[in-house]
Amino acid sequence: MAGGTRRAEQVSATRDALLTAAERLFAERGVHAVAHRQISEAAGQGNNAAVSYHFGTKDELIRALARRHAERMERIRVRLMAGLDDSAGLREWVTCFVRTLTDHLESMGGGPTWYARFIAQVTADPALYALVAEETLAVSPSLTRLHAGMNGALPELAAGVRAERAAMTRHLIVQMAVERERALATNAPTAHASWPDMATGLIDVIVALWQAPVTRMDEIKANA
Repeated sequence: MAGGTRRAEQVSATRDALLTAAERLFAERGVHAVAHRQISEAAGQGNNAAVSYHFGTKDELIRALARRHAERMERIRVRLMAGLDDSAGLREWVTCFVRTLTDHLESMGGGPTWYARFIAQVTADPALYALVAEETLAVSPSLTRLHAGMNGALPELAAGVRAERAAMTRHLIVQMAVERERALATNAPTAHASWPDMATGLIDVIVALWQAPVTRMDEIKANA
């Protein structure tokens, strides 16, 4: 039994080391520029086949990375939404969107992180984005309620406008997190003293984005 426990602990430690190394290399170099061998070496594994042994394909490795973060972020999101009901306003729901990520990044101990830059790399590739989105939704049931809350706060918005502004929101949150994450990793100046301070500024802007007037396409054509 003791031998089996030690073996399980060793396997878990190896998997964690490989995931951490993969996330850093993907964030810094791009997903498609990193080979399994480079990940194994960065994780201190003498066996170049370690990634294939523990995860199989690169897609499965990315799924594992997405799942590791999504499970932690789900707990944060549930906590943030605990006091909300149908009467919650737009700012309350936007706060949940933003602070789920910023609280997660802050919770990583204050050292360098790579998650925001990893997600930015994934978002730029439609196939990888679909893969990560599928994995995230599988372990994040609170997302359904969060999207419903946003829809309820702005019922007058047309579906197309809603989808466009949701995409803008996602990109804005990720890219601003990337800017801060990169600055912290390189000891460069940051615009805000903390992740919570950055989140507050983001929330202000995203609320304004969702409340911005909608210009009708026929008006655009008439003014062209």
